[in-house]
Amino acid sequence: MRVAVVQTYPAFGEVRANVTGALGMMEEVNADLYVLPELFNTGYNFIDEKEVGALAESAEGPTEKAVAGFAKKKACFVIYGFAERADRLYNASAFVGPDGLIGIYRKVHLFNRENLFFAPGNLGFPVYETPHGIIGMMICFDWIYPESARTLMLRGAQLIAHPSNLVLPFCPDAMVTRCLENRIFAVTADRVGTEARGDVSLTFIGKSEIVSPRGEILLRLGTETGIVVAEIDLIISTFKKVNEFNDVVGGRRTDQYKL
Repeated sequence: MRVAVVQTYPAFGEVRANVTGALGMMEEVNADLYVLPELFNTGYNFIDEKEVGALAESAEGPTEKAVAGFAKKKACFVIYGFAERADRLYNASAFVGPDGLIGIYRKVHLFNRENLFFAPGNLGFPVYETPHGIIGMMICFDWIYPESARTLMLRGAQLIAHPSNLVLPFCPDAMVTRCLENRIFAVTADRVGTEARGDVSLTFIGKSEIVSPRGEILLRLGTETGIVVAEIDLIISTFKKVNEFNDVVGGRRTDQYKL
């Protein structure tokens, strides 16, 4: 399976240009799965909830249609972050394939000022079967809660797609541990650049990466835009043994974890 991680620099509010630019980058390489950043089409640094509402889309809105067209043409899968307009506003990610929308995930663990604009995710951590393997999603700050990746792994995910807009420096290294403790692949797609809006200025760290179940950083970008591809075998993530006597799933002592 060829997996591409896409690192972009969206212009705030320029949805059509951001989508067109990202798809243009993706046209340059062939992959079975492309993973884009959190809120890749809108930008991140909202001033108020009204602004989010103006830029949010339904799960099958214009961004999904554009991405689905790409996925159909390339016979591939794409995961991207967007502001979802549903019963409430959600920081969400969409999973799109050659036949259109497969599913969505709504961010469970909102970060900082996101709590002012978005409702907490209410769909849990779903996983999806594809011809390449089982894929799950989480978004950005979900990384700091080990339960996020663990839940996806226990539900059968072999790869975690992780759209992100990282401002803290810890996540790229922490995802090595998440992959190692769950014996799972992860693709963290971050953005770069600075957004200064109102009285808030945010600088995003980049360092998008693909990490193996053995904790190997297969590829990691720097602080510039770019796209890189790794060829991976998801079957590796089904081997949960550390050694002859230790298995990261079978060795769990759930009877001892109760509070």
